[in-house]
Amino acid sequence: MANGRKYYRDFRAHLTALEERGKLLRIKREINKDTELMPLVRWQFRGLEERDRKAFMFENVVDSKGRRFTMPVTVGTLAATTEIYAIGMMCEPDAIHERWTQAQLNPIEPVKVSAAPAQEIIWQGAELLDGHGLDMIPVPISTPGFDNAPYLTSANWITKDPETGIYNIGNYRSQIKSANRTGGLFTSQHMGQHWRKAKAKGQRLEACIAIGVTPNIAYAATAKIPYDFDEYRLAGGLAGEPVEVVQAKSVDLLVPATAEIIIEGTIPTDVVEPEGPFGEYPGYMGHRTVSPFLEVTCITQRKDAIYTALMSQFPPSESSKIKHTGTEKIIYKYIRHDSGNSAVIDVALHDEVSGSGQAYCVIKMRNASKADAWRALNASAGFTGSYAKVCVAVDDDIDIHDPAMINWAICYNMRPDEDIAIAKGKMPGLDPSTYPPGMESEDKQPRSTSALLINAVRPWPYTPVSLPKKEFMERSKQIWQELELPPLKPRTPWYGYSLGAWTKEDEDEADLAVKGDYFETGKKQTGQRKKT
Repeated sequence: MANGRKYYRDFRAHLTALEERGKLLRIKREINKDTELMPLVRWQFRGLEERDRKAFMFENVVDSKGRRFTMPVTVGTLAATTEIYAIGMMCEPDAIHERWTQAQLNPIEPVKVSAAPAQEIIWQGAELLDGHGLDMIPVPISTPGFDNAPYLTSANWITKDPETGIYNIGNYRSQIKSANRTGGLFTSQHMGQHWRKAKAKGQRLEACIAIGVTPNIAYAATAKIPYDFDEYRLAGGLAGEPVEVVQAKSVDLLVPATAEIIIEGTIPTDVVEPEGPFGEYPGYMGHRTVSPFLEVTCITQRKDAIYTALMSQFPPSESSKIKHTGTEKIIYKYIRHDSGNSAVIDVALHDEVSGSGQAYCVIKMRNASKADAWRALNASAGFTGSYAKVCVAVDDDIDIHDPAMINWAICYNMRPDEDIAIAKGKMPGLDPSTYPPGMESEDKQPRSTSALLINAVRPWPYTPVSLPKKEFMERSKQIWQELELPPLKPRTPWYGYSLGAWTKEDEDEADLAVKGDYFETGKKQTGQRKKT
């Protein structure tokens, strides 16, 4: 790992790393988790540049009834910024891409231990209804004024396939309903397949929720990977070492050994109940629906447990950053390596415009043929679990993280009559355009949407980008700095370059111009006159 270190032993080691890098703010004043906590953190996503965002730790938390909690609350520790995400990966930001690729190619099996910090204190039976149930956890209200309850947001749900035993870890919203009951919006996800298989067998589904896990587990849980790819193995690959797991106390599941809190229980498969509304990643309140629920059988925790929340709702958010950063690397591997498309060199998902980032997918390609571009577009739209609604293919000189550059490519490289297609049959996710509020269960039929595919790869060689050549821009930058003008933040492209359609004559005339000999060009052109 970086600097020869092994991966973080636990969530606390990661908090220490954030604090050492100046990325953790400790808030010691009293904060109401129901009305003040999330709005305070929200301001940095609505009022600061990304580089200025921090992770927060609230040390004095109360609720609207005046109850004081012993657990501190953290928000933004996983993905408030790309830099914070990289600290969680224990690498530099520009190495995230390669770390994800290698983790998928080289997953590592978890290792079972006999004792664990996550089980230092055990609450079960009547204790859950006597102040040691879900009500002892300081779960903030994420969208005060609209959410109908506090929701677990950094809730890493752990289940296993009732037939194969393969584990799934997924991050799903979880409405706190009582001291021993919490909802779960997961039926459209891989965990939903586990629930339906258990239902077919006439069984309850055993489940655990791990809170306060090492970042690699949280990153694996929020990424879209194939159904039968165990997230414990992916998390091991991200860390470069096995995840330590321990046997849960009341159900037959292995849980992260160093987690802060583990909630154990079973999910009925013969009944569902109302759940929501909750502020969701597309930037709108999620529909009220009916969903399964977990009946809690046991809660284990560390002696001095820390509660971790994930900020979602309106983009950009911590949720959008954590989801899109991992998922874009998985889609890249899928369309380049798994699909054998070597023209693909990068993929970007845009969290600022599409919440989780999955709705807007941009593919960078080098020397791509028309067939290469359409293969990549169809693969990105059809990727399992992807909610990509707008998929754009562009050339390798386009900064795929800059919306202005992408729009430039769309405007001048794409021909609407030839370079646009619609792919139907997409999963809708929480897309509010799929159906009106309250109409989702009218016909009991699965809903679907579609994806817009745009081939914005240049169809033929173009004339140069109309900016001064690099040598002239670099010289002018020196003058800028000598004049002590405001610091520059160059945006790609910041200099002009050839795109193939540029002749030797064009080059020679431009050279004459910068030497001051442009009259020679004018003289030559008199001999090239044509009668009208």
